Amino acid sequence: MGVTKADLFTQAQNDIALSAKAFAHPARIAIIQYLLRSDTCINGDLVQELGLAQATISQHLRELKEIGIIQGTIEGSRVNYCINQNKWAVVKAQFDDMFNQLSPPAPGDCC
Repeated sequence: MGVTKADLFTQAQNDIALSAKAFAHPARIAIIQYLLRSDTCINGDLVQELGLAQATISQHLRELKEIGIIQGTIEGSRVNYCINQNKWAVVKAQFDDMFNQLSPPAPGDCC
């Protein structure tokens, strides 16, 4: 088997990139922000909140669920979604670690 482009990078780099991809659409950011504010929701609430079609919302929810940032529970014919707090902490730590690698420049230093 050949080497894929993902094989050229560390697992940590691939994980951060996957998380960044999930955050790379404004609708997904809006969904995450809504879930953070409400702590749970029903898919129909998101349609009203964001003004997007049900199918579009479902697609974005699927993307977020695939990487584990959100989780859902089925109640009858509805699915309630919430932030997966364990995965959220992992993603936050990954980005914190990366962002914290930059040391403040000495006065007058710049590229």
